[in-house]
Amino acid sequence: MSTASQSQSRTPAPGQLTFVAPRRAKPARHLADLTMAERKAAVTELGEKAFRADQLSRHYFEKLNGDPALMTDLPAAAREKLATALFPKLLTSVRELTTDKGTTRKTLWRLFDGALVESVLMRYPDRTTICVSSQAGCGMNCPFCATGQAGLTRNMSTAEIVEQVVAGARALASGEVPGGPGRISNVVFMGMGEPLANYKAVIGAVHRLVEPAPSGLGISARGVTVSTVGLVPAIGKLAEEGLPVTLALSLHAPDDELRDTLVPINTRWKVAEVLDAAWKYAARTKRRVSIEYALIKDINDQEWRADLLGKLVRNKLVHVNLIPLNPTPGSKWTASRPEDEQAFVRRLEFHGVPVTVRDTRGREIDGACGQLAAAE
Repeated sequence: MSTASQSQSRTPAPGQLTFVAPRRAKPARHLADLTMAERKAAVTELGEKAFRADQLSRHYFEKLNGDPALMTDLPAAAREKLATALFPKLLTSVRELTTDKGTTRKTLWRLFDGALVESVLMRYPDRTTICVSSQAGCGMNCPFCATGQAGLTRNMSTAEIVEQVVAGARALASGEVPGGPGRISNVVFMGMGEPLANYKAVIGAVHRLVEPAPSGLGISARGVTVSTVGLVPAIGKLAEEGLPVTLALSLHAPDDELRDTLVPINTRWKVAEVLDAAWKYAARTKRRVSIEYALIKDINDQEWRADLLGKLVRNKLVHVNLIPLNPTPGSKWTASRPEDEQAFVRRLEFHGVPVTVRDTRGREIDGACGQLAAAE
């Protein structure tokens, strides 16, 4: 077993939180790590004209081409130099699993140091969403989540995050995914990791995603969702970024007693503090906050908890997204009974709270919410 694999399989003690990722070698610098100004500086340092940065960016972000050998508008002599400096190979596909007649694809990626992460592409009739990882593993240790049980291996770089999206965009553009050529419309940071614990890289990735070409991919910021278990200071920081992305708060319990167990970060920031940060985010961005709530049989699915949740979030700029718990190997947790799920929905609706039950897309390939474990 490689060192990376060993570190990924080390299970943290119950309730243990890991905020600082283990120190490891960093991936090579990639074009997607850099702002346009930084790309121009990098190209100039290589002895090329600054406008080459624009050409490289158009190839990568518009044409989705990361192979300089195919960039025939660049001098042949410059291509290898630029490729070496700005297009290192960051992700290697280890395995791809598909379901839903090929419209849901989970990819297992190996990073340069052997760490493993996963992304999931989901094509619907009216949109295509890609769920990306921001860390290898996760340090938040939620006991019902396969990723959380793996522990934290390391943070991912901005470019490693962006490359997952670009790879998905290439597959869509080339017609690999059933339904004809298409584009990615939505990106959700709901794969492996706690996005706000890798704040700088995630914000860099969001900029690359939403800035128009040639600076970025030009995806609407309203189509980008950043999830968090509730890192209160980082939620406040995100609100000040001026990026109208959707905040998804993984709440999973409305009371501190239960949430302390289900979401260990609650021992640091309680339900009231987390929700207060969410409402401030909504007020600042004018974006509706999504409350994520995994329904777990006989644990958090009682009607009185639905009433408590309803009272906490009613009359707010909010939407509750109920998630039937997806099974993970060896877990004692399982999804709520259908009748309990329906009763939970009815109680929230009674309080006038907008609520939907999330599609369990990808469950058959362990690609649904909470199932990503990056196992070879």
